[in-house]
Amino acid sequence: MRASRPADRYGRDVLSQPKPSRLRTQKDVSADVGLVLEDVASGFVGELVACGKVAGEYLMTLEGRGGVKRKFPLGPGFWIDGEPVNMIAPKKQAARAQAPARTASGSVRVQAKPSTIMPSRMWVEGRHDWQLIDKVWGEDLRFEGIAVEELAGVDRLGDMLASFEPGPGRRAAVLVDHLLPGTKESRLVDEALGRYGNDHVLVLGHPYVDVWQAIKPARVGLKEWPHIPKHIDIKKGSLAALGLPHDTVEDVGIGWSKILGRVRDWKDLEPSLLGRVEELIDFLTAPQ
Repeated sequence: MRASRPADRYGRDVLSQPKPSRLRTQKDVSADVGLVLEDVASGFVGELVACGKVAGEYLMTLEGRGGVKRKFPLGPGFWIDGEPVNMIAPKKQAARAQAPARTASGSVRVQAKPSTIMPSRMWVEGRHDWQLIDKVWGEDLRFEGIAVEELAGVDRLGDMLASFEPGPGRRAAVLVDHLLPGTKESRLVDEALGRYGNDHVLVLGHPYVDVWQAIKPARVGLKEWPHIPKHIDIKKGSLAALGLPHDTVEDVGIGWSKILGRVRDWKDLEPSLLGRVEELIDFLTAPQ
């Protein structure tokens, strides 16, 4: 950092300033943290430690000797290593400002009225599945006109398909927990599809016993979700591992609300859930 100059009680002699430097072209420089700038008007020299918008205007914060900080607007009137520069918005922030707005699922947000509800449906096993899907994909689903309903257990899939009667223009997309070869869930799905399945039904699953485990454990302060023995309710066991009350139905509801509140967007979910949900949405919105 350049040493500050002693104060001049009479001010600067403007006639003594090197005129050639005023005539030099001022190149644009991104206001990135770490640059050392001199404000020509005040003579203040400092390291650029922050740059952001305040009331709609970009302001740079320079830190000089003794930790003194001053804010300056972007623009001309600065020197870097004795060369005149025009400070412009940081490249990264400018890129973010130009980037299209996105939904929680990562889709580009489209400013349009939601579609009317289509005859097709997405089914998930329970309320917690529905709430998680709605938090991340809700905006996309409403735009497409896709309603999400609860199965209240995969054992009801056959009855739901029989009642729904999927066919042309009336598709059923189903998300099932713990859908792995040889599991009870896999057997129930095979039986239901054997009786009522057709080209207008798609059943996909994630590997987790409970959809809670599709949330990245770091979001709730865990290195990994605990393995819960079969004789212990997985929700209560998970809450116990988190040090949260877990004895009653109310405890489970409150605990889930806290967990769901930590989910911000698609980046907080495991890829094995993200991919399945995206496939189901694509199936429902594909041309007939």
